[in-house]
Amino acid sequence: MQLTVKQYDALERAITRAQRIAVYRRGTEFIVVPERVVHRGRRECIEARHPTTGDHITLWLDEVEALEVLA
Repeated sequence: MQLTVKQYDALERAITRAQRIAVYRRGTEFIVVPERVVHRGRRECIEARHPTTGDHITLWLDEVEALEVLA
């Protein structure tokens, strides 16, 4: 998935406000709190934490099917 400018803006706001996002990948929904967006090699990923357990999760943007910021 290639994020649109609106989606990048919403993701950046979610990071600064510590808002949860829903990320859909391979038919699975992940509810996470994003911490930052980084480049690793030629790929871009969202580094996030699980809101309940605090576990670290890396979600590769090229594997994401859909993304939405939760209110």
